[in-house]
Amino acid sequence: MSARRRRPGVIALSVALIAAGGAGVAVLLLQVGDRTEVVTVVRDVQVGQVLANEDLGKASIALDPAVKVVRADDAASVVGQRAAVELLPGSLLTPSQVTKDSLVKAGEQVVPIGLEPKQIPATALVPGQKIELVHVPAQGTTDTGKTSDEEPQTIGGRVVKASGAAPGTGIVVVDVATSAADGPTAAAWEAAGALRLVLAAPDGN
Repeated sequence: MSARRRRPGVIALSVALIAAGGAGVAVLLLQVGDRTEVVTVVRDVQVGQVLANEDLGKASIALDPAVKVVRADDAASVVGQRAAVELLPGSLLTPSQVTKDSLVKAGEQVVPIGLEPKQIPATALVPGQKIELVHVPAQGTTDTGKTSDEEPQTIGGRVVKASGAAPGTGIVVVDVATSAADGPTAAAWEAAGALRLVLAAPDGN
């Protein structure tokens, strides 16, 4: 008899738990349903590259207010800006990852440099990449009166744009931003075919 008397109480408790659980599921469904359209990256974008419509996509996600992203309604505002960091497909785009700053700063000059394959690294050059131009005069002589075993002259710079290799010759034209003081020297080295281009260290200036 006592077991039978307790049974209605157990049933009532079970119904209450199920009801409570159902309410929790309802709240969860409401939260999941509150989604926001945001901008995503669909193609590799290198540092300094100008963003195009084709680089961007959209996704609908449940967004934490603490997460800073570019909303889909603002997608047009980032097209034409440059990538401040490397952007990878499948990632969300954040405001800090794009910039309106030009790759050519005040007080700099752009020097177009045509380089044969042996004069540049095999690694693809991308806008914003830091490089050094190294003076390599004819073996045993220099145009400054120094011997060839002394430390070579270098000019620091930044890639603004690099063309593809020209058919037949393989020559690549690289627009390099240098200081206004170093621009004429870099142009003279290029005209004499007396330079090499090397990649600067990641933390180089």
